[in-house]
Amino acid sequence: MKLQCHRSSLAASLQIVSGVVPTRTPKEILRNVKLQVSDGTVTLLATDQEVGIRVKLDGVETDSSGEVLLPTMRVSSILRELTDDTVDIEVSESSICIQSASSRFSLASEDPDEFPDVASFEGDQYFAIPGAALREGINRTVFSTDQESTRYALGGVLLDPGADRITLAATDSRRLAVAAVPCRSEGIEELANPAPVVPAKAMRLIERSISDEDEEIQVAINANDILVRCGQSTIYSRLVEGRFPSYAELITTDNSSIVTVEVDSFHSAVRQAQIVTSEESRGVNFTFRQGQLTLETVAADVGESKIEIPLSFDGEEIAVSFDPRFIIDFLKVLKPESTVSLHLVDGESAAVFCTDDGYTYVVMPLSKDR
Repeated sequence: MKLQCHRSSLAASLQIVSGVVPTRTPKEILRNVKLQVSDGTVTLLATDQEVGIRVKLDGVETDSSGEVLLPTMRVSSILRELTDDTVDIEVSESSICIQSASSRFSLASEDPDEFPDVASFEGDQYFAIPGAALREGINRTVFSTDQESTRYALGGVLLDPGADRITLAATDSRRLAVAAVPCRSEGIEELANPAPVVPAKAMRLIERSISDEDEEIQVAINANDILVRCGQSTIYSRLVEGRFPSYAELITTDNSSIVTVEVDSFHSAVRQAQIVTSEESRGVNFTFRQGQLTLETVAADVGESKIEIPLSFDGEEIAVSFDPRFIIDFLKVLKPESTVSLHLVDGESAAVFCTDDGYTYVVMPLSKDR
């Protein structure tokens, strides 16, 4: 099998699929990427058997057919170091030859028949979502998942389908992020899984695969897995087991005081306050007074800090302690010039952040003895 590839296109596609390749696995064959050539179409496949991806490769000239396993790390390194516009790939029974005008590499290859298949996108029942909206929705929620929790449902993002939108929700039990994206239903009469939870790894892969914000992303939800078509990419993922918490019940703004904050200045103040924290003393004390916010930090063996910024607030004084990392994670996915409404009850109740476009973030305060 012989083919000539545009080097930068091959490198870019290989970088996308390598996001699935496991760094540690008892099945060493999964550390490869499969290259398939059929009817003039070249496809790269990768999987860790929980999440998989297929990417069609442009910029290839070939009259061959067949398949080969590419050692992911070595081939990526070769393509990164070469400078020629094109590379030639020739596959024999046990090796791969990658050649440019002045360089030649011969690599051993494993049997491609031993590599597990990755499902393709088939059928006509799916949700259609604008690419820009889905990418923003993932970016606004996936950071709130908990990869270490034994409660498996917290390790993914809930997709909650509605009539004309899908709500994305993620929580690690200490904070909750909720964002809705518009959608259109195609051919769906009854959902095979009305509350699918997609692993964070798959959601990040979907986000990276959306290359054109104007494109429409197709999402097919099955009983135990999900298939997503993004342009040249098809992503497969098993769904996370377990029940996701009733997130809507965690969002309450009753009897709360409302503080309006400017994202840029608030973000800067919290980052400054975080400097004087430690593993033992993570908390930053936020004191909201009329027209002013004071952030104070005291950490043994580190020091103290006090930052003051003006803000729009005319209620009774409220003092609350937050882990600054949780506030920063939220603020950095927003536009610096935007504003946020913060709903506060007291120093022991959850704080609810709301944006003008319906994005909601709930964060629990730290206990007073932290």
